[in-house]
Formats: sequence, C-alpha cells, structure tokens
Amino acid sequence: MPEISHLLAFALVAFGMVLTPGPNMIYLISRSISQGTSAGLISLIGVALGFVFYMLCAALGITAFVVAVPYAYDTLRLAGAAYLLWLAWQALRPGGRSPFQVRDLPKDDARKLITMGFLTNLFNPKIAVMYLSLLPQFVDPTRGDVLSQSLVLGSTQIVISVAVNAVIAMFAGRIAQFLAQRPTWQRVQRWLMGTVLAALAVRIATESRR
Repeated sequence: MPEISHLLAFALVAFGMVLTPGPNMIYLISRSISQGTSAGLISLIGVALGFVFYMLCAALGITAFVVAVPYAYDTLRLAGAAYLLWLAWQALRPGGRSPFQVRDLPKDDARKLITMGFLTNLFNPKIAVMYLSLLPQFVDPTRGDVLSQSLVLGSTQIVISVAVNAVIAMFAGRIAQFLAQRPTWQRVQRWLMGTVLAALAVRIATESRR
C-alpha cells in the first residue's frame, strides 16, 4: 500500500489530467450527444477497460517497451492522430456535421460502443506515457510489493477518471438539447470543433517522443 500522502498527491494529479480535453473526452461527449447519455456511459465502460489495460501493462513493465521502441510508440501516436483527423473531416466536410451535433444515427449496440471506447483510449498515446513516467514516481519500494502499489495507484486513477467522465457524458446530453433548438450555434460549433480536432491531431502527430 503506498503512503497516504503519495496516494492523495497522485489522486490530485489524476484529477487534473482527466479535466484536460483529449480524445477520450471528445469521443464520450460526441457519443452522448449523438446517441444519448446511456450510450455515452456504455462507451465509458470501454474507456475504463483501456485504462485497466494500460494499468496492467505499467504494473508488469510492458509499457516500457512501447516507450523504448520508437516504431511502437510512433505507430500508436500516428493512429491516434489519424482517428482525430477523421473526426475533423466528418465535421468540416461539405454537408458534414459536428460529432457534438444531434443527428439521427443507427444506434450502435453495447458491444460496439464498448469496443469503440476501448480503442479510443488504446490509441491515446499520452495514456501509455502517463503510466510509465508518472505512476512510478509515486511508488516506494521500501513500503512493500511494487506491483501492489502500482495496482492501487492505477485503480485510483481509473476511479477518478471514470467518475469525472461519467459527469461529462451526462452533461453532454443537455448540450444536445440546447444545440437542437439553435441552428446557428450548430454551424459555429461544427467549424470550431472541426478546427480543434484537426489541431489536436496535428499536435499529436508532430510532437516528439518523450
């Protein structure tokens, strides 16, 4: 068990990071608005599974391979950037719509929602880097089993991230109702979000490996 002070400090850092916009937040909001709050919450299950995957990788030392091997990291990073560019194109293309805009979509079943949530988190390169560079700083080998401490810290991050993202997903549903009654806001939001998505994709694709 890590020290209480270390656990609280890590929880504070995790809380600050989950509030920073990224691919997970964008996907959950877009899914909640396009298909409803329940779909966003189901998608969150997949995102949570992605966190569990990375937590186990970090605890077992596998994530070190992703960061140590340039090609493995670059593949993950570029795949994430390509996914964001695809979302940006969907928003900016002629006749396109923002992922935050209410629309009539074929409803995906729970399995696909969970899978997409998992893949969105899996292709988020910052998650692998976060677990390798941040989590070990709060592990103290003198306090016992390192694996157990890593699992406790990782579980803390997952609980915080899932709780915050659940609130975001539920709030996104109310945004959908607001936008549905205001077409001008829909157009402005579509171009704004498309630009943000494209900028985020370029940033991920061009930043150096850490």
